[in-house]
Amino acid sequence: MPVGLLYTIGFIISLVLALVMTPLVKKLAFKVGAIDKPNHRKVHTRIMPRLGGLAIYIAFVGGFFLLSPLLPDGLLRPSDMKLINALLVGGTIIIVLGALDDRFELSAKVKLVGQIAAASVVVFGFGVKIDLLNIPFGETMQPIAHWIAIPITILWIVGVTNAINLIDGLDGLAAGVSGIAIATIVVMASLMGFQPIILLSTLLLGGIVGFLVFNFHPAKIFMGDSGSLFLGFSLATLSMLGFKQVTIVSFVTPLLIIGVPLSDTFFAIIRRWVNKRPVFAPDKGHLHHRLRDLGFSHRKTVLIIWGVAAIFGGLAIVQSAVVQSSAANWITFAVICLLMFFLQIGAEVTGIVDKTRRPLINLLNRIFLRTKVNAESRSK
Repeated sequence: MPVGLLYTIGFIISLVLALVMTPLVKKLAFKVGAIDKPNHRKVHTRIMPRLGGLAIYIAFVGGFFLLSPLLPDGLLRPSDMKLINALLVGGTIIIVLGALDDRFELSAKVKLVGQIAAASVVVFGFGVKIDLLNIPFGETMQPIAHWIAIPITILWIVGVTNAINLIDGLDGLAAGVSGIAIATIVVMASLMGFQPIILLSTLLLGGIVGFLVFNFHPAKIFMGDSGSLFLGFSLATLSMLGFKQVTIVSFVTPLLIIGVPLSDTFFAIIRRWVNKRPVFAPDKGHLHHRLRDLGFSHRKTVLIIWGVAAIFGGLAIVQSAVVQSSAANWITFAVICLLMFFLQIGAEVTGIVDKTRRPLINLLNRIFLRTKVNAESRSK
């Protein structure tokens, strides 16, 4: 059986499992009290079941074990199984942590300790870590010393895990953004022929799509922290392939894959610092909040952010495709400059950092007016 057909079957299995399990998890959430009540920070107006991440997890793990007997011998090497087992074991720790939080609302410190524990399992238990970096304008891949690689890897996993958690504010938002990022990884891994990443990403994508049937506005169930933490952890682990492929992907690529949650987290930190608020204090200044304040509907806000995530994903694919060319460094530099420019414009338009300060837009307006005046004076 062709490998591509096997992955398609795996996607369908995971999709069907998510469609079957999500209504059952919804009933379980009500039964155990894993519910989300409305408050001043939330947009929903009725009690909603969470714990939806459990359905995605069951679809992902169930799909893997159902598909495994069909995989041909030699498709996965022992080193590939290390990556797979790291994601399965670490993901299990994360899903348990998230499920407990959905039910009991754990403190931020407890959740952080749990995330570090899951990341440590990946690093110390299975030896998966960022050990090579392709720095733009560097001549070769640069090896990283173990004492640096270990904390960088743990910080990456914990940071991305929380970034997905922060954008989980509207129906289907976090699941859709994560699905787009996973689809990006599927395309990149297919171009590389990296079988374990194709397998894991395809199965995870099937679970996300199946769950989105119940999670898109108006949602029937929330993914909760079980979902956002599990998807964040999975994205962090899978996107690390961008650091590990010696001649394929540059340092910038994994940042592009998850550009939306990372940029939203970055602007949240800047916003709270500017307003002299604690960095970890929740607020209603995230991108989805600002788009709603600008008058966009719930669905349009989600679709706009999905579109931005798709642009980031497309740039990641382009970046990975050209990294071996002679112009790769300049393309990387151009991509970074364009992203910084448009991120700043977007931040000023939406007011994600400050609703009144628009330095770049004001500068562009002055340049435009000056150019216009000069052109009119020359024409006279």
